[in-house]
Amino acid sequence: MLNNNFIALAITLVIALLRLRINDYFAHKGWVTSKTSRKIIHIGTGPFFVLCWMLFNSSLFAPTIAVLVPLGITLQFALVGSGVINDPSAVEAMSRTGDRKEILKGPLFYGLVFVILTIVYWRNSAVGIVALMILCGGDALADIIGNHVDVYKLPWSPKKTLAGSMTVLIGGFVFACLMVWVFISQGYLDLTLSETILPILFIALISAFIESLPLENIDNISIPLVSVIIGMIVF
Repeated sequence: MLNNNFIALAITLVIALLRLRINDYFAHKGWVTSKTSRKIIHIGTGPFFVLCWMLFNSSLFAPTIAVLVPLGITLQFALVGSGVINDPSAVEAMSRTGDRKEILKGPLFYGLVFVILTIVYWRNSAVGIVALMILCGGDALADIIGNHVDVYKLPWSPKKTLAGSMTVLIGGFVFACLMVWVFISQGYLDLTLSETILPILFIALISAFIESLPLENIDNISIPLVSVIIGMIVF
């Protein structure tokens, strides 16, 4: 924990921007596909940002200052997606087809979720942490695994696979448990890891079911929303 929240903000911002720009560069050079780049951003950005919460002090304004990072990046997404900012590298990194307007869907929703959950739950509640980690470790990985292991399609959702759903369950559970353990070990959560395992497993299970439904472009909203609702009940 740093005494100065603005130093913590600067460090968080540098880490976030470096990750995004390096990823944009790789996608622009063709070293990774746009789809892979999009998922790398989805998987990695969240855990790094949440870990940076621990840099901020315990003042009342800490979450408001910390949220400036995802808020600023989300505004950038909106400006690039709407065409106000011309950034071909960002478009290649965050869109599936090269259409900048796609950024106004999944990536923009992803950023807004981080803004809201940072302000509402911050680091003293497992609810927001678990919801964000299931979004990053479960939903994002599901698209990658599901497209490579597509042996069994789900009867109620032909575009989704059993492998993808299992990835949401396992990936989300593992990411959430690891992050919750970090915050417990640092004294931010008044819980024990054993007390959180079953609640997290239950949240991951329901999230996997929600992700399996034949709905498009709303996973970045539906999964954290369901995770938060259940989290408020089980924690």
